[in-house]
Amino acid sequence: MTNKQDNRDSYIQMFKQMVRIRAFEEQANQLYLSAKMPGLTHMYVGQEAVAVGICEALTPTDKITSTHRGHGHCVAKGADFKHMFCELLGKLEGYCRGKGGSMHIADQANGNLGANAIVGGSAGIATGAALTAKQLGTKDVAVCFFGDGALGQGLLYETMNMAALWKLPVIYACENNLYGEYTKVEEMAAGELMGRAKGFGIESFEVDGQDVLAVNNLTQELVERARKGDGPFFMLLNTYRYHGHHVGDINREYYRSKDEEKLWRSERDPIKNFSDMLIKKKISSADELKVIEQEIEKDAEEAVNYALEAPWPDVSEVDMHVFASN
Repeated sequence: MTNKQDNRDSYIQMFKQMVRIRAFEEQANQLYLSAKMPGLTHMYVGQEAVAVGICEALTPTDKITSTHRGHGHCVAKGADFKHMFCELLGKLEGYCRGKGGSMHIADQANGNLGANAIVGGSAGIATGAALTAKQLGTKDVAVCFFGDGALGQGLLYETMNMAALWKLPVIYACENNLYGEYTKVEEMAAGELMGRAKGFGIESFEVDGQDVLAVNNLTQELVERARKGDGPFFMLLNTYRYHGHHVGDINREYYRSKDEEKLWRSERDPIKNFSDMLIKKKISSADELKVIEQEIEKDAEEAVNYALEAPWPDVSEVDMHVFASN
């Protein structure tokens, strides 16, 4: 049985991880705004409880696959700030030696098989990882993160069908942030979202994606069952992205209101609500949490400065790790 100290350590770890995600994303946004980062990035701010609640229930050898909005998953699975910022800036010390960038960042040492710029594109990878685990008898679990927009992709249903037939240890985690790019979910997805996986006989669960403990408790249960051969599972995690579809999506009033954004930020913020709970239940103090936030913000700033000064890849690497045929 766990004791109070175990729970406290777990809660503080989840708080730290959510703050780490937000600090990383705020620095990434500044890199874009200051024209120091090539290309676009898709901010994960607001959805931190999903990535942290799930990844804190996994082991380093458990696998995840990510999305174009994937920095949060990468951080939550144990990635290092310096290597992540180096990757965003195209530097040699990046996780993919600067070749993956924001939308293809990976950290295989921690079980992150990579982000994917194709909507729903990682469903086959996660399902394949689960098949591998079953064939090898490793007891590892795979989690496939995807957004509500992926519910319109056929690949997701093909892989769900195989996972259900073969009882694979995979969890399909749908982050429903209410919008597919600039379109409301109800305007692009017919029927009940929960019914999609149920059609394959896959047990499905809906959870508040802004409540890190609710996400973590459910994930722990499903991971334990998946290791025993009871998978696959589907999770619908209702959440919200504070920023636009990407960093260039600044004026969003033509598809969602300022009042809606203000409501989610003020009343549904996963970090604020969790910290309020920690203080109210005397698990931590406001001063302790403030120190944690300041230390993480400093770490993120130092990592950015490190990445800005880090070396570029040599031109000889242009065809290294590239696999293609004529």
